[in-house]
Amino acid sequence: MKNLVRKWNSMSLIKRILIGLIIGTLLGVFAPKDWSVITLLGTLFVNALKGVAPILVFFLIISALANAKAPGSMKTIIVLYIISTFLAAFVAVIGCQLFPMTLTLATPEGVSQSAPSGIGEVLNTLILNVVSNPVESLVKANYIGILAWAIVLGIALRAAKQTTKDVFANVAQAVGTVVRWIIAFAPFGIMGLVYTAVSTNGLNIFIEYGELILLLVGLMFFIALVVNPVMVWVCTRKNPYPLVLRCLRDSGLTAFFTRSSAANIPVNLDLCEKLGLNEDTYSVSIPLGATINMAGASVTITVMAMQAAYTMGISVDIPTAVILSVLAAISACGASGVAGGSLLLIPLACSLFGISNDVAMQVVGIGFIIGVIQDSCETALNSSSDALFTATAEYRRWIKSGRQFVMGKDNTPLDGPKVETDVDDESLDALDKSLDAAVAAEAEGAAKANDTKDGSAK
Repeated sequence: MKNLVRKWNSMSLIKRILIGLIIGTLLGVFAPKDWSVITLLGTLFVNALKGVAPILVFFLIISALANAKAPGSMKTIIVLYIISTFLAAFVAVIGCQLFPMTLTLATPEGVSQSAPSGIGEVLNTLILNVVSNPVESLVKANYIGILAWAIVLGIALRAAKQTTKDVFANVAQAVGTVVRWIIAFAPFGIMGLVYTAVSTNGLNIFIEYGELILLLVGLMFFIALVVNPVMVWVCTRKNPYPLVLRCLRDSGLTAFFTRSSAANIPVNLDLCEKLGLNEDTYSVSIPLGATINMAGASVTITVMAMQAAYTMGISVDIPTAVILSVLAAISACGASGVAGGSLLLIPLACSLFGISNDVAMQVVGIGFIIGVIQDSCETALNSSSDALFTATAEYRRWIKSGRQFVMGKDNTPLDGPKVETDVDDESLDALDKSLDAAVAAEAEGAAKANDTKDGSAK
């Protein structure tokens, strides 16, 4: 038994989730539909996430803001990070409006969802939730209030001593550890969720999951190959694709398999070194990007919240979509370093539409089911964008200073622009011959001097 447990723990989480997915599907097809024990596994997993998510968001945002460092030389990179994350959320909103879908959810008894009457009601709910009691917000999972108080406290703590900041960083790290413990049981929770979905709705449920994956991955590819290149072109006025494809190849591909922006930091640092970027800049911007440059997470949060809204019969107008994009961008900045971080921030976006926490957590459960593909693509987009925008900001500075370079190529000269001369090849050949003659004459003179010296000595 110990050997079996040891072998199970030695497997990667993605393999264990796939096993849970397969077993849950088989049980849903062949096992009786009233196996409450299997269903209980999924319920426990969702409830555990529901319990830890408010605390995670609260301390994660406080720690991120209190310890954030933004040197003046990083201004362009930070602006690119923020704009990219916001645009990703806005593109996701448009994608969801073009391809709306409904998710198979079990609405809790006694819970009714009513659609907001318009932007006025949304703003009214938003403002009231912002000023809600912070303790009450944590207890009732009022994510808007949690986010607002976390931002205020995080900014206020920037003036605190480093020891105080370290306390909040350690608490955030501890909560993140608890989340990882819960995520370790994801294979069993997913097995229960898939069993319940398949036994209730049949194998057609996977068509729904497949459509959701296609939407998420399609939006992420659009951002990586269209939105990001446009941003690079605006900054450099040069063909962006050599740099974009280089970052996707050298950084995105590795991040796809590691599924961790933090683990991909050394890869991005190495890429920046090969591109010849300023080490003082990229040594700060790359770790910072792994924290706040979260276009992929922004897409995930927005899409899942939008589809939950459509499922509950809530329509989303343009002003509300803009607010959702801002909210998703802000919350995505706190998703780094935590397994399933973007998924656990979905309830925050759902709260904008008045969707209950019970319903939102079912959406999170679906996110974990499709997370095998979604999380890999999300991390690849996040991490490759860190190197992309760091290089873009550096290239912009080079262009202003007149330095010559080639987009996305190695060994970019670090000593300024190449100086062009009017000397032709014939002049260079004549100069080489003159230098050779001078060297030969000097050598002959030195030999004669040595002979004279030797004769005198004799």
